[in-house]
Amino acid sequence: MKIKVGNAPVSWGVMEVAGWGEQIPFRQVLDEIMEAGYAGTELGPYGYFPTEPNELTPELSARGLQLVASFVPVPLAHSERHEAGYQEAMKVAQLLAQSGARTIVLADEMCEARMAVSGRVNEARDGMSDQQWDGAARILNRIAGACRELGLSAVFHHHAGTFVETPKEIARLCESTDPELLGLCLDTGHYFFGGGDPVDAVRLYGARIRHLHLKDVKLPILEAARRDGVGFLEAVRRSVFCELGEGAIDLNKVIQDMTAGGYSDWAIVEQDVDTRSGDVKPFKSALRSRQYLSKVIGI
Repeated sequence: MKIKVGNAPVSWGVMEVAGWGEQIPFRQVLDEIMEAGYAGTELGPYGYFPTEPNELTPELSARGLQLVASFVPVPLAHSERHEAGYQEAMKVAQLLAQSGARTIVLADEMCEARMAVSGRVNEARDGMSDQQWDGAARILNRIAGACRELGLSAVFHHHAGTFVETPKEIARLCESTDPELLGLCLDTGHYFFGGGDPVDAVRLYGARIRHLHLKDVKLPILEAARRDGVGFLEAVRRSVFCELGEGAIDLNKVIQDMTAGGYSDWAIVEQDVDTRSGDVKPFKSALRSRQYLSKVIGI
């Protein structure tokens, strides 16, 4: 079965960051996802799309789109906030399950300290303590188990600007959690941003990768951001993430190796952008990325 291709509101600058970018109307985003040739979408920040299934489903169906998943940050490093994180995740999970989605994408929340050193993390200096790692594993296993009861597959998204960014941190996360409960969402751009090669990630994690986010990265911009010591959001503003095929990531090899391993689920195209920049054209970029996947990679 062929990999299905979707996009997400983040490609239109809709992020879980207060005051980020311009708030493009959700119907425009859905229209443009459809017009660019995608078959599905992720939910975006909770509340951006309608949060009632009887309102959300008709919006998607009218455009022939499927709700694929939702990105849900959990405050992993703060045990006192784990219960609130659990409740928030389950609220989103209920909407996903009632709207036909089958995947929930869990992640650590972005924080100022980690965003400031993103792309050049020193795990010993900048990472979680052993106690925090233990707590993170417990809350993720708990959420993933509860989501399975709703018919959802839980995956973990390593993310720049969080406490699970680098290849070493991703490895520890995977070693600390139940592989039956929690898969991995490989984000090609964030894996590269955090210092790894996504092709290596496919080899390392194989069938535990149960969801794909496809991003590309402009290496000269990433290297300049590291030299300048700027944080994650400034790197995004500098357009470190680019249209697929315009950056340094071997996306063709990633897809080839994933399909060779039997992967035939969703690949969600994402291009983190700041829409206040005049040269950012989300629809045109989404269209060109879709054409690249079709013509060059064959999905």
